[in-house]
Amino acid sequence: MGVRKDESRGKWLAECYLGKKRVRRWFSTKIEATRFFNAAKDEKSLLHQAIEVKTYSERLSDLINLWFDLYGQSLRDGEGRKRKLLLMADAMGDPVALKFTAEIFAEYRARRLRGEIDFRRKSSPGIKARTLNYELDILQAVFNELKRLDKWQGDNPLATLRPLKTNDLELRFLREDEIVQLLDCCFEISPLLKVAVSLCLATGARWGEILKLTSSNVIPYKVTFTNTKGGKNRSIPISPELYSQLDFSRHLLFHGLTHKHFEKAIKLANITLRDNQLTHVLRHTFASHFMMNGGNILVLKEILGHSDINMTMVYAHFSPNHLETALTLNPLQNLKNKA
Repeated sequence: MGVRKDESRGKWLAECYLGKKRVRRWFSTKIEATRFFNAAKDEKSLLHQAIEVKTYSERLSDLINLWFDLYGQSLRDGEGRKRKLLLMADAMGDPVALKFTAEIFAEYRARRLRGEIDFRRKSSPGIKARTLNYELDILQAVFNELKRLDKWQGDNPLATLRPLKTNDLELRFLREDEIVQLLDCCFEISPLLKVAVSLCLATGARWGEILKLTSSNVIPYKVTFTNTKGGKNRSIPISPELYSQLDFSRHLLFHGLTHKHFEKAIKLANITLRDNQLTHVLRHTFASHFMMNGGNILVLKEILGHSDINMTMVYAHFSPNHLETALTLNPLQNLKNKA
């Protein structure tokens, strides 16, 4: 910090910290840079007071908008994430950025858990810990990214805040008899719905990925999913039988279908699902049966498009060989072997 000349630019830089904010200005001469530096550091100067007012008027929402302009808009879910972050900031009273603390977020989180703050249009029971951990994660990411971009000079105020503990969810998947019943009900509602559901069950794709498929996404016996949640394209083989059921006269293969059609089929088939699961049960069903039939967990990771193997490991216990060494390497068996 101080006054220095940048030989490559041929200009003088005055640089100092006011609180957690770094102030930088370029000048043509050393005298101008020094004058600015001294005035900025002098608490009695009008310049110092003006900078301080600007610094302490910056709100959490200002940081969120800055993050979006510099980085967030490049993310696939950037717009949605920005909306969520601004709702969070508003619920916390949009505090001055430099005065934002982990305590403020912790109190906000506690109010969310008590049901005092709810962003959903339809009321439903409780905010889940996983949702609040996601909110913590995306707000931490704002500070981390702004720090990388040299737009935030202090520490991440949420760095020491731990996520809430969550219980492993019991993954609901469909049994073979339920699959048959569901497909029959889908056909009763719409033959197109049956094809869409069959494609989900055959590829492990998300419902939204299926509905976005166009005729150009399919070649003989292979489907390519683009603009996916993970940001990477996936090409998954399909059977000739399933390929023959696709109507290529339509640009959007499943135009007109919505999750409401699937919800109707689930009710018609008298299948009970966990809250908020609905169409995702098809993806869970694919992954569960894939592992139960002896599939490789690494191959499953690629099929599902997971970025982290830990996301796929929730299906590992479905493998018929999972932890089978417990049968032979436990101490009781060891005693029997010695007898």
